[in-house]
Amino acid sequence: MGLTKITAICLAICLWGVNAFAAKSDAFTTQAASAKLITAENAIAPNAGVLSAGISVALSDGWKTYWRSPGEVGLPPEIDWSGSTNLASAEMLWPAPTRFRAFGIENFGYAKQVTFPIRLTLTDPGQPAVLKADVFLLVCSDVCVPQDLPLTLNLPAGTGIDQSAAAEIANWSAKVPTDSALSNLVAKAHFSDDKSLLTVAISGPADWRGADIFPEIEDSIAFGKPDIRAAPDGNSVWATFPIFGDDPDPSTLALTLITADTAVTFETIQIAASAPEPPFAKAKASAGLGARLWMLLVAFLGGLILNVMPCVLPVLSIKFISALKMSDRPITQTRLGFLASAAGTVSFMWALAAAVLVLQALGMSVGWGLQFQNAYFLIALILVLAVFTANLVGLFEFGLPQGLMTRLSHSKGNGYAADFATGMFGAVMATPCSAPLLGTALAFALTGTPKDVVMIFTAMGIGLALPYLMIAARPQWVSQLPKPGRWMAAVKAVLVAMLFGTLVWLLWVLQAVSNLTVMAAIVAILATILICIIWNNRVKNGLPVAVALMAASAGFALPMILEQPATVQTTTLNWVPFSRSDIPKHVSLGHRVFVDVTADWCLTCKANKVLVLSRDPVAGALTAPDIIAMQADWTRPDPEIQRFLESNDRFGIPFNIIYGPASPEGIVLSEVLTQESIINALTQAAK
Repeated sequence: MGLTKITAICLAICLWGVNAFAAKSDAFTTQAASAKLITAENAIAPNAGVLSAGISVALSDGWKTYWRSPGEVGLPPEIDWSGSTNLASAEMLWPAPTRFRAFGIENFGYAKQVTFPIRLTLTDPGQPAVLKADVFLLVCSDVCVPQDLPLTLNLPAGTGIDQSAAAEIANWSAKVPTDSALSNLVAKAHFSDDKSLLTVAISGPADWRGADIFPEIEDSIAFGKPDIRAAPDGNSVWATFPIFGDDPDPSTLALTLITADTAVTFETIQIAASAPEPPFAKAKASAGLGARLWMLLVAFLGGLILNVMPCVLPVLSIKFISALKMSDRPITQTRLGFLASAAGTVSFMWALAAAVLVLQALGMSVGWGLQFQNAYFLIALILVLAVFTANLVGLFEFGLPQGLMTRLSHSKGNGYAADFATGMFGAVMATPCSAPLLGTALAFALTGTPKDVVMIFTAMGIGLALPYLMIAARPQWVSQLPKPGRWMAAVKAVLVAMLFGTLVWLLWVLQAVSNLTVMAAIVAILATILICIIWNNRVKNGLPVAVALMAASAGFALPMILEQPATVQTTTLNWVPFSRSDIPKHVSLGHRVFVDVTADWCLTCKANKVLVLSRDPVAGALTAPDIIAMQADWTRPDPEIQRFLESNDRFGIPFNIIYGPASPEGIVLSEVLTQESIINALTQAAK
């Protein structure tokens, strides 16, 4: 063999030896992800003590993995280097994440492809090393799957650079946010008094287009969907974040800002004494004429349906009694009386719309029926209803101050203030109910412009007032009613029982919102007032009347306490307390989650429970091993539940939604549940 050939063979062997130690590990591939360990260096040069490495992850279509702060749910990647040799430490860097939404929840992470730059420090510089990285990734699509990816790379002593690996590591290193000390930006933050809201303001020169902010705090705290606004002058950005978790520590707060030209991490943040003001009011989308007309019809029908809800029927009974008493009045007076009741209903809806606009201008969350979470409102309502009821029973005739109402019920006279008050009171009693179509109309109003709020609430008021308007249009219908006689005693007894049932229900809601002591105190006050009325007016047989009223109250309360009739075949449900962050965890395991948002003051919720949820086949289906029955009790204010409702464009209850492997974003059910709708949705949610 000639010398030239021997030299060529030796050179080839040498070159083969260098290339045999590639700067990439073998890829570890699963259905969801593929990962490999790469280094910029082909080998470890003499005296080299630091290496540039990276974990390169390719994700299949539709799959994502998480940042170091994953968001409301999720887990960050973890790397175990304990199996390596000649490795002193490994510092992992985090490229800027993107925000993505799943299950109605905010998460931060990466899709398609990401490389995590890693700075490796050797124990013995210049010596060979064996790099073993056991990588843990949680990857999510419709389901979440934990991935364990063992990666190994041998680096001998030598020289050489892997150009493609070096370029990839350099590219992703450039996406790692820099320290804010190197920028001209200043961040301020403020926590609300109840620590349920974080407000952030960042000022300085930057291209604020598409700006996003990622707060970080201790592991037990997460942040929901932000409201981010850039100042028109281009010198600052402002954002608010709902906080999920208990009692966050402001001293641990960090922020990462990502804009079109900047990625900065703020470790040192000034905690302001007051919340920074937003640079401008958040604009609301204005719907087209066709959409508005359709929503007006939906709102009208929703208000009309409210008339047959159990909340309003007791008040309509008062008007029915009034109509019987007015059967001998002139047609004009009858018409004006019912028009006054309709005006009271619509006026209350206007007052409610004005309150909504004021609260929204103050930055507060607004929902339907939230006043029933307030004990003072309930006490006032109980006292007013007690006055209505006592008057209807005939214990007294009572006149309130001029300007509020002249009489609650009357048989003669031309005053219409009582009719106006009756219509208004009926509208008040409608607010704890949520009827079909009402949720859609409310979502349109509360997310729309001020004009939308006024129009939708007006349409609801007209729908709720339609029974009054119909009689006002044909007042002769009243004259066609049977003449007052003995039959009225039976009708009156039924209507009085309905009013007392409503009164007991309000007392029951009061003890749930406050406590049993408050309810007992109000009962004592009402009993004292009743005794005083009976004694003062010397009502004949007053004691039997009082006993009968107490018996009627007890008879109404007993089914409420038992929550369901004894004749109904029921299945006991083991409700799990509501946890928004647990929903995707259950779904990732192949479970279906039935969420029931309810409250003691929501009669529609109680009807759903008694008539549908507690009966087979629904109750039996909800006890299946792969179904989680999750209940959110909104009797008292709960910011987490309210944010959950708002994230689903709902502002009132009942609200029911079913999640599952085939429906990770959820299937929203109607306000009035049926067995068929629930069973079909459970089937649809299963994969």
